[in-house]
Amino acid sequence: MRLLLVEDDNHVAAALSAVLERHGFDVVHARSGEEALRELLPADDAPPFGVVLLDLGLPDQDGFEVCGRIRKISSTPVIMVTARGGVRSRIHGLNLGADDYVVKPYDTGELLARIHAVSRRAAPEDSADTSGSGSGAPGAQGAAGAAGGPAAADRTLRLGPVTIELSMRQVYVEGAPVALTRKEFEVLALLAQRPGVVFRREQIISEVWRTSWEGTGRTLEVHIASLRSKLQQPALIETVRGVGYRLVVPSQTA
Repeated sequence: MRLLLVEDDNHVAAALSAVLERHGFDVVHARSGEEALRELLPADDAPPFGVVLLDLGLPDQDGFEVCGRIRKISSTPVIMVTARGGVRSRIHGLNLGADDYVVKPYDTGELLARIHAVSRRAAPEDSADTSGSGSGAPGAQGAAGAAGGPAAADRTLRLGPVTIELSMRQVYVEGAPVALTRKEFEVLALLAQRPGVVFRREQIISEVWRTSWEGTGRTLEVHIASLRSKLQQPALIETVRGVGYRLVVPSQTA
């Protein structure tokens, strides 16, 4: 896997690169936010990156700003690696689109496990997990990474008038494309892979936002309301009072 390491400290980058390369990663080192953004632009002569390790203390701009800019040009999973361990910083990073957040000092084994976890969630076509646990996020991507069976094979889910192309992260209603945010797509993809199954609110928050912070519950409600509005299918996502949500295929309600 190609991995983009965004770190301005050459000594830290060299030590971490050596560890990652011993575990089979092809590491590209960027020393600034602008350099990282250039590396992420599509190139015909290089395979895409599987994961970005993003330090927040960069010389040209704050890592949070870099993460937001990455999300505008790429769905590559981002793991923030920083000494900023406060809850507010973690929440801010996740809300900007980071897939995970690792606080320094960290255990190398844990970092490797997190890299593999976010890369699995970002590759639905390679996933064999049918448990519905373990995202995202584009996995974003855990929702996409949890697919199994025929739906994972063709990477397309058809639910009445709604079509979800997991690999392309595209959604259509009666053939017309619908623009969803990263998190909206991941919530929909998670529910759509097991129609009729009730997903607990805590499970959705864990899969999509990668956090158990209670305040995220309100964010989930906002995303569900937005999905119902954008899809113009208010009955598609059913609220199971006191538990969570489930996706109801329109033909099942006939």
